[in-house]
Amino acid sequence: MQRIRKGDEVIVTAGRDKGKRGTVLRRVDDKHLVVEGVNRVKRHTRPNPMKGVQGGIVEKDMPLHVSNVALFNPGTQKGDRVAFKALADGRKVRVFKSNGEQVDA
Repeated sequence: MQRIRKGDEVIVTAGRDKGKRGTVLRRVDDKHLVVEGVNRVKRHTRPNPMKGVQGGIVEKDMPLHVSNVALFNPGTQKGDRVAFKALADGRKVRVFKSNGEQVDA
């Protein structure tokens, strides 16, 4: 089970974009994820009329390592670590380490 999933709001803890917040757009593999508006690079694209691609400079979000982001806790307004807890009905849910609140409402 993944600690950080697609759609989660995260805060960057290390690197050039430290302190920025964004939503996880996708998981590249189990160690990398793409966050909206974070780690943006300029990609020089060559035009390809066969595919309908227009040339120019395109900005795109590149993957970040999972260790450089933390799940954003709205209760404390800070990044937080995630633990797993089994409920009475047998479901496994994610909870914040600092205050024990459930991540998935």
